[in-house]
Formats: sequence, C-alpha cells, structure tokens
Amino acid sequence: MSVHDWTRLFDGAFHHFHLSWISELSRALNGGLLPADYYALAEQVAGGPHPDVLTLESANPGWKPAGIGANRGALAVAEKPPQVRYTIETEKSIYAEKADHIAIHHVSGDRTVAFIEIVSAGNKHSTHATTSFLEKLAAALEHGCHLLVIDLHPPGNSNPQGIHAEFWKTYYEETQGVTDDEPYSLVAYRADLAPTAYFEPVGLHRVLPDMPLFLTPEHYINVPLEQTYQRAWEQFPQRWKQTLEERPS
Repeated sequence: MSVHDWTRLFDGAFHHFHLSWISELSRALNGGLLPADYYALAEQVAGGPHPDVLTLESANPGWKPAGIGANRGALAVAEKPPQVRYTIETEKSIYAEKADHIAIHHVSGDRTVAFIEIVSAGNKHSTHATTSFLEKLAAALEHGCHLLVIDLHPPGNSNPQGIHAEFWKTYYEETQGVTDDEPYSLVAYRADLAPTAYFEPVGLHRVLPDMPLFLTPEHYINVPLEQTYQRAWEQFPQRWKQTLEERPS
C-alpha cells in the first residue's frame, strides 16, 4: 500500500521524499519508458509553484511514434484510451500559438512538451498560493504542454474538492472532485484545442495506478507511479517511516 498520510509529518519531510520520487520518475522515464526522441530532466525553480520533472522533446518536431509498445513506443489514444475512471472533455477551446519560442526552454534549446508536477502542501495552503499554482497549469496547457499532476495532500479551504476540480471549474466548467474516502488526486491533462482531463481519485493506503503522460495529443506513455513511489520510499529515513506506518489508535 503506497499512499501515506503526509499531514502527519512536517513539510520538509515530504519535500525530501518529493525529491527522491522526482529522481525515481526521471530514472524510469529515461531508462526506457520514453521514446528515443524524448528525455526527462528534473529541475527546481525558485519563487513559487513550478513543474518539477520536465519532459523535453529533442529538436525533431515532426516525430511520430513508429508503433505501439509497452517500453519503447508510445500508446495511441484512438487504439488504447488511458485507463482511468473519469475522462473529462471540455467544449471550450484554447487557441494558443504553439511555436517553439512560446514553449518553456531548457538551456539546450530543446522544446518542452510535458510536465510532471508533484503538488506540495505549499501549493494549497492559501487562496493566493492555489491561484498562482492553477495559473501556471493553465499557462502550460495554453502553450501546448501536456501535464501530469500528482496531489497526495488532502483538499483545503482554497480547493475544497481538490486541485483538479478547482482548476477545471476555474478555467472550464464544473466537474467531479475528490471525496472523503478518496481525498487525493492523479490527473493527466492532454493539451489540444479542446483540452481533456484523465482523472483518478485515490484513497489513503491505496496502490497508485499507472497514469498517462501525453507526448502528443494522440500519443502517451504510462508512468509507473507505484513502482517509483516504492523506490523513493525505500530511501526515506526510518525515523519518519515509523510515524507514517503507525495506524491511528
């Protein structure tokens, strides 16, 4: 069972775990999950909420996956839709320029196509922090960047149904959110003229499902959240593992 109650520890402990998980996710993506023309880089940006794993496309904007494969290829949405409980499509369209100069660039100059974001408690602790975070998600989608947002913190006053519901309500329309039984959320956003959300709520002590990460509007890979979470957990200090593994009396 993966998902722990991180509210039982101070924020710095989750930040430490967060960094280890980012490293494991990057290792998995670069170790064969991504097609050859893609790579992932972990980055930290000072000054507020930010995407933590950057999935970047090499200078080959005309690339198309050669085929379907569990490890080396990408999956086609038309042939194998992502396996989540809720798929939310919006009728609102985003008409945003998608030229390379608008996308966020790494120092190499390669084009960013997707972000993985692990939400921190700080992204949700106030209305201002939540609004700022949602603005960054919206800007990424408008620039044609796909997103995978992992939120293992319960909702707060600024997001009573979770980050996904707050984001979708703010920029698109009302949608389902998290519940008391499943207070955490995993959601993949496919950037297109009409964005699509692939939403999976998760409960405490549940196994994390694989989640899609889109590389193009038509193709995605599945990211092994459970496997990478467990590898990060193995490196977590035993002192704090005991606190999280103790069940409340």
